[in-house]
Amino acid sequence: MKKIAIVYIALIALSCKQEKIGFVDNVKLMDEYQEKIDVESKFKIKVEALTKKRDSISQAFQLEAQAFQTKAQSMSQKKAQEEYALMQQRGQFIGQQLQQEDQQLQAQGQTEMDSVVSKVKKEIKAYGKTQGYTYILGGGEGGSVLYGVDANDLTDEIIKILNDKYKK
Repeated sequence: MKKIAIVYIALIALSCKQEKIGFVDNVKLMDEYQEKIDVESKFKIKVEALTKKRDSISQAFQLEAQAFQTKAQSMSQKKAQEEYALMQQRGQFIGQQLQQEDQQLQAQGQTEMDSVVSKVKKEIKAYGKTQGYTYILGGGEGGSVLYGVDANDLTDEIIKILNDKYKK
């Protein structure tokens, strides 16, 4: 009888153990994480530089095309068609090069953002382990937390940890 009572008390004690659950607002976290902000700024500068390059090349090519149209009037039709075909090929080549640069820039930006997201996830996991959390859920837009008590919101703590580590 004593053994049954001890087992019963142990089961009650185990079932009373509450799991520690917290949540993080993913949108706020990423909006305020300095490394993510820096990656976006760096990417924006590169995009602006590529846009300026594209505009400059396009403008130069348009001027060349206008000059060709004027020059073509004094050429034979056959010669004008040959020159026009060469210009068309050059324009396609330039367009492909610019598109390739754009795709490389997009891929580079995506790789850097994936790295940032990976760091955030690792930090949240490490925080959860050290603080004894059973679960840390993601909230914000598209998150799984529809409501949470402010006391369980870990967003500001995680942002502080991430930004402090990033400064080092």
